[in-house]
Amino acid sequence: MSLHLPRRHLFGAALAGLLARQAAAQGGEGLAAIARDNGITFGTAVDSTKLGDATYAAQLVAEAQLLVPEWEAKWAALQPRQGTFDFSPLGSIASFAQAHGKQLRGHALVWHEAMPPWLTESLAEGAAKARSLLAAHLDGVLPATRPAIRDWDVVNEAVANSEGNPFTARTPAQGDLRDTPWLRALGPGYIEEAFRAARERDRTLRLTYNDYGLEGDTPWVEEKRQRVLRLLRRLVGAQCPVDALGLQAHLLMDEPFRPEPFAAFLRAVRELGLAVLVTELDVREARQLPAGLPARDAAVAGRVRQVIGTALEQGCRTVLTWGLSDKDSWLAREPDVMRKDGQVHRGLPLDDAGARKAMWQALVTAFGTRRG
Repeated sequence: MSLHLPRRHLFGAALAGLLARQAAAQGGEGLAAIARDNGITFGTAVDSTKLGDATYAAQLVAEAQLLVPEWEAKWAALQPRQGTFDFSPLGSIASFAQAHGKQLRGHALVWHEAMPPWLTESLAEGAAKARSLLAAHLDGVLPATRPAIRDWDVVNEAVANSEGNPFTARTPAQGDLRDTPWLRALGPGYIEEAFRAARERDRTLRLTYNDYGLEGDTPWVEEKRQRVLRLLRRLVGAQCPVDALGLQAHLLMDEPFRPEPFAAFLRAVRELGLAVLVTELDVREARQLPAGLPARDAAVAGRVRQVIGTALEQGCRTVLTWGLSDKDSWLAREPDVMRKDGQVHRGLPLDDAGARKAMWQALVTAFGTRRG
């Protein structure tokens, strides 16, 4: 079983013509080329169902070098029925990446969401069943995706949010960890088990732990940072093969930010010998918006410049946004994060029409500061 990579020229002359017109209209290189010139890899999340849209595809080709599937590599997508793997949606993204010289990363092997019902039910049967299911999933996925994917989010969002955080829903916890079916089945060692199992199957993969809510300047964020550090220190101390921390960076404008505590956290992660990646960058605007689009965009850009600039200063060399255009963002369609006033979050580099916004320029500025 392998990830099917059909060799074809996607969209042909239509895409080539659109790319040429887009480059002329936007004026100059995209984020991928600008980042590369500064020693950084820039990328974005991809929805396979939109690849047939030539405008969407052209934005990916022009702006991103590294692609990550939004849904297509999660357990429910890859193994919707026990023992039956479906690589077709992921394969369409891999084919697109191959055709346009892009890289691909995987998200996510072990998570408490995007689980098919059969998996949730089976995990309740106990540790032996859980280990066999994890092994079977990794045996089905990692060899099949090896030619295309060399970096995986092995475990996603295992650390619990701290109590009292008004910006993020509290999560049931057992100690530092989120109470999940995986934790209940295998205990706190499930994270280490997942990393070791992934390394056994591919010794050359970069193995990443990925989480959110680590950037702001509040007591609750600081507590979560310390929880993540305790987890990473335990893993490294046990010689567990974790290679990187992924910062989702779903930024909240209602949450304050200061570079100093964020930088101190990143230094602590780097001192463990781990790489740092920004994996899912976007910005949720404040409840009270500034007047007018220019002011809104300037506020978003300022926060991005601060956060990404700090991450790059501390050794981050990979930055991905969770989409490129506001109209394709999860912030525009998920009820829990959509604005209640009818406005659409302007939290990505391109606006609804695909024009580059102040956030796009903020990323360019941050990348250039890295070179300086």
